Amino acid sequence: MEKAKIERINYLAKKAKTASLTADELQEQKLLREEYVAEIRNNLRTQLDNTYVVDEAGNKRKLRES
Repeated sequence: MEKAKIERINYLAKKAKTASLTADELQEQKLLREEYVAEIRNNLRTQLDNTYVVDEAGNKRKLRES
């Protein structure tokens, strides 16, 4: 995620603590948070897709979905 978008998320969160956000700002905050969470999930999925488990015998196998 772009640094500017993360800074905007932080700005809106800080502003929400001190003053109320407008309807447009609430909508923007919601969309930015959804984008951020989606990116975190995608990064985690990619990391898990490239993770292997090694057993006692030294055999490597990919993680699989349960």
